[in-house]
Amino acid sequence: MRNVVTVAGIELRRFLRDRSNIFFVFIFPLLLVALIGAQFGEGANAGRVAVVGDDSALRDQLVDELEDDDVRVSGGDWDGALEQLARGRIDVAVQVDDGAAGAHDTGEPVSLEVVRGASARTQAVEQQVRTAVEAVRSEQSQVAALAGAGVDPAAAEAALTRARAELSEPELEVARTDELSEEFDGLGQFDFGASGQLLLFVFLSSLTGAATLIQARRQRVVSRMLAAPVSTTQLVAGVTAGRWAIAFFQGAYIMVASALLFAVNWGTVWLSLLVLALFSLVAAGAAMLLGTTLDNEGAANGLGIGLGLVLAALGGAMFPLELFPDGMRTVAMISPHSWGYEAFAEIQRRSGALADIAPQLAALAVMAAGLVVVGAWSLRRSMTRPM
Repeated sequence: MRNVVTVAGIELRRFLRDRSNIFFVFIFPLLLVALIGAQFGEGANAGRVAVVGDDSALRDQLVDELEDDDVRVSGGDWDGALEQLARGRIDVAVQVDDGAAGAHDTGEPVSLEVVRGASARTQAVEQQVRTAVEAVRSEQSQVAALAGAGVDPAAAEAALTRARAELSEPELEVARTDELSEEFDGLGQFDFGASGQLLLFVFLSSLTGAATLIQARRQRVVSRMLAAPVSTTQLVAGVTAGRWAIAFFQGAYIMVASALLFAVNWGTVWLSLLVLALFSLVAAGAAMLLGTTLDNEGAANGLGIGLGLVLAALGGAMFPLELFPDGMRTVAMISPHSWGYEAFAEIQRRSGALADIAPQLAALAVMAAGLVVVGAWSLRRSMTRPM
């Protein structure tokens, strides 16, 4: 056992010695988690409106109403707002000029210039702007009516504010009735990106790390290990353990970092770690097979990156499996990523227990056993092959 740990430790040190791994193993996955969460998570579909004009009661009240409706509001000048609109960075531009502000203050009809963009959600955002304007005008009319009845305008505004505070907002409960919506029910903003990037980078880093195994064979590190009191079985077990430790360490790092930085929900932690452990063993076996089948580091890197990206895309790490056609979803079962994806989905979205993910764990275990056995056999053969 001591020899196995020693060999595994050598594998880990060789991997961590490569400084390029710091970015691709520890930083790049988290950047992609943030990017995917910002694009597809909750809040990504919030409307974007530019409200332009000098400071006035109408402008301030309109901004408050829009922000209360979760609309992202920006300011600036009118030409800048139109440029942002043309570039698709905002959905609607509203100009509150002096005439509109003055008409609002005197209770007269208000005319605003509204320009909308060409995005698919523009119509909905424009409706939010109309609703906000009607709310502002309604409040102004109420104040004017009370003032006309002899109430001080300031007291009227205070009374309306107290009245709104005493009202309870209606509760809206959304019931999901279609199967696809139920699949994504309970998914947090960054959850999909975190589990997908974990599967992608754990497997990809393992395969690209196969080049270090080729270097070890070329530099006769493997031969020198065998010259020590280390059996071939211990060497194979140590190399496998080293590959597995690298993959598991990276996956655990992504889990911890994404939970702390993006509040990603990993469900029952020990179950997620169990899925990660088996998936890491699959990655370790594939890396060992690749690193002992090929004798050229460049070829191993190229094939590892290509294979890692294709299997990740096929297994749902880049695009949800639930949106695949039925035929493609069947084909995806050849990828270990698809089994890991479904296991994490069950744990994260539906609080799945061990029995719920047993089929996925069994599939990953079979894949891991097959790749490790074939990889070990290939490693034994490579020891006798000249380089």
